[in-house]
Amino acid sequence: MECCVKNSYYNLRLGISDICFKKIELIDQVGNTYEFGRISFFVLAALISTIINGFTSAFTEESKPAEARISQDGIQRAEIIVDSYGFEPNHILVVVGKPVELDLRSVTSVIPHNFSIDHPEAGMDIDQNIPHGKDVKVTFVPTKTGSYEFYCDKKGLFGSHRKKGMEGIIEVKE
Repeated sequence: MECCVKNSYYNLRLGISDICFKKIELIDQVGNTYEFGRISFFVLAALISTIINGFTSAFTEESKPAEARISQDGIQRAEIIVDSYGFEPNHILVVVGKPVELDLRSVTSVIPHNFSIDHPEAGMDIDQNIPHGKDVKVTFVPTKTGSYEFYCDKKGLFGSHRKKGMEGIIEVKE
């Protein structure tokens, strides 16, 4: 029997026999394959937990700042990809005093997320749900310069999405 566990970084393929696994194959995002011999169910459970909990946050890092583009109508626009425990880009540059529209594009197939930013003193107070596989737009007008965190405040079976690295920065400049 064969079984497969996936997240956005790894595929785990299992050859199952009784309570031991004959062959375990871990394939990363770029196609590198790691094979393991016989392994007990409990060791496998720890491995799967590590994949689901650890690897996604271990590979979440701050992206290069993306500058929101000002369109002809004067609105600053940027697209953010919402994936299994990350925003890409996770650092957006905007100009103070001009309207901002963020297109939040969920590429997850099961897990819903949200976009939260709670800085009302700077004109940013948003708590928007993002259904899996859907696009959602959020708009605001930043009123103060500075760096402001945004994040997903959902909590799942394996803990807080924010603690797994699902956060970013909106940098408001002159």
